[in-house]
Amino acid sequence: MSSGATAVVIVVVVVVIIAAIVALLARRRGLQRQFGPEYDRTVNEQNSRLRAEAELTGRQRRVRKLDIRPLTEAARTKYAADWVAIQERFVDSPETAVADAYALVTTVMTERGYPMGEDEQMLADLSVEHAQTVGHFRAAQEISRNAASGNAATEDLRQALIHYRALFSDLLGEPGALTPSTTATDPFAATGPATTTGPATTMGPATTMGRSDVAADRDDVAVGSGASSQSDPATNYGGTP
Repeated sequence: MSSGATAVVIVVVVVVIIAAIVALLARRRGLQRQFGPEYDRTVNEQNSRLRAEAELTGRQRRVRKLDIRPLTEAARTKYAADWVAIQERFVDSPETAVADAYALVTTVMTERGYPMGEDEQMLADLSVEHAQTVGHFRAAQEISRNAASGNAATEDLRQALIHYRALFSDLLGEPGALTPSTTATDPFAATGPATTTGPATTMGPATTMGRSDVAADRDDVAVGSGASSQSDPATNYGGTP
């Protein structure tokens, strides 16, 4: 092969490599924007950006095949009223209220088109379109498991209900669904730091905490990725989400 032909081959190879890196980084930025704290959590869980991104891309493909649909206005109003009734029950029966909150959240998920199954699969499906609040569901489930084994105090159950409410309001599909008029009897208002009873937009997951860097990213390309700085709200059990 002549030196000229060799040079052309080298240039083509370099161009292909650069195009592949650009495409990889573009996909990465898109996943970080869409999944936010869930992206960081999956990277930590997989201990590899490439494996985490393959997992998140698989979630996107799965959810695209589902018939996810918004609630009707009538359904939204009904479920918002059901939530207020659950909050009122919390005063006399915290464990029952938390169990009812889980049931209501999964009912809304079903009506919107999410299939029921193992919690991890439900979490994965939710993370595609509800990445900012899916961590609340994960945190609430952890508290509920502790409650089932008798290891949850009333304050823990209150936190679980707050976590469920964040996802529930997001699932309703309209920020104003839980209006002040429907939450005037919120039992949380006088029982601790969580005094905000508005929609999930005012009670959403903390986004100012720095994420812990992945110590070893064996599969990563040697190019800066600009990873998200958001943290998984499931790590913030102690106060208002």
